[in-house]
Amino acid sequence: MTNIAILGFGVVGSGIADVLTQNQKSIEKKIGDKINIKYILDLREFPDSPFADKIVHDFNIILNDDEVSIVAEAMGGLHPAADFSEAALKKGKSVVTSNKHVVAEVGDMLLKTAEENGARYLFEASVGGGIPVLRPLGTCLAANKINSINGILNGTTNYILTQMIDFGKTFEVALKEAQQKGYAEANPSADVDGIDACRKICILAAIAYGKLIDPAKVPTTGISNIRLEDVKNAADSGYAIKLIGQAKDVDGKMAVSVSPRLVPYDNLLAKVDDVFNGVLINGNAVDDVLFIGRGAGKMPTASAVVADIIDIAGRPELKNQIWEKATDDDLAPAEENVSRYYVCVKNALNEESVKKVFSDISSITLRDGELSFITQPLKKKDFDEMASKLDVVSWFEVL
Repeated sequence: MTNIAILGFGVVGSGIADVLTQNQKSIEKKIGDKINIKYILDLREFPDSPFADKIVHDFNIILNDDEVSIVAEAMGGLHPAADFSEAALKKGKSVVTSNKHVVAEVGDMLLKTAEENGARYLFEASVGGGIPVLRPLGTCLAANKINSINGILNGTTNYILTQMIDFGKTFEVALKEAQQKGYAEANPSADVDGIDACRKICILAAIAYGKLIDPAKVPTTGISNIRLEDVKNAADSGYAIKLIGQAKDVDGKMAVSVSPRLVPYDNLLAKVDDVFNGVLINGNAVDDVLFIGRGAGKMPTASAVVADIIDIAGRPELKNQIWEKATDDDLAPAEENVSRYYVCVKNALNEESVKKVFSDISSITLRDGELSFITQPLKKKDFDEMASKLDVVSWFEVL
């Protein structure tokens, strides 16, 4: 029998308990062992819960119980979740989590701690909820040099953008609807400002390239400044605007960023709508592989956490992937990044006046006194210099 403890009995923690209980027989058949929930750590009491007798309030009870071999961290936030995870690993207890904040900030340290103490640290649910993407990236695609990862990594922002694209709603109206439906928090900053997507692309990049980049060093732009005019201009030119987390190999260096991008309709990600997430990975042998599904929610996330528990219980001998902390030398200079750009300008006398600055443009649209167009590939520093010569209303990279 494998004894586990769950840290936190909120949405994800209770989901983990439910999945383990509902699917107990099938799990036992798959691994030839029973997984028993011995403890659930929470500050609250749950007298009406079938797991009421499992509740404890002191983490040390779990830490000092040698019968507990796996800890499922479902607390959220950086501290004390990271501290409890480190302490458990130092005791030789394996840890599984859905906590993207912890993995993105200190995942490199926790992986090394796990390896040093004969434990494992798994976090499939930290990116994409129930979508199996981290393990396939690290194992099934291990034979590939990963050229790029482009992901719609946040369901809240994708829902908002879908409402803007399909129904012509403003950002403010779509955000309010997302909050009413429970897709967005009362304070939606982590979602709409790109913070959540940034943490997730850092984790994906670390698996692909073995280096964990500090999220604070990732150029990150959210969706709050996207106008309906931009959405319409993009659609007229055959593009959908999506919040994209991107990691790519540029001459052996990592280029990682999060921003709204124009995605051409013939790109697989353009069809990923509503609250769904999608991750498009390009490998030099396999070409494009798309992972799509619900990126959040109680049961999808719990499904991925329990899968990690099963993996450890069934194959405890497997090793951890070890990451290094990315340094500035590992990162491609942002100003050297090459991309096409969507640009919208006002006070443009005519197309020719724009071409005096951006000599080669396409997808030209005139709307309400504004002129929008798409440039040819440019380095970011060259684009900035050119854009400074015009009255630019908005601009986005093109995927």
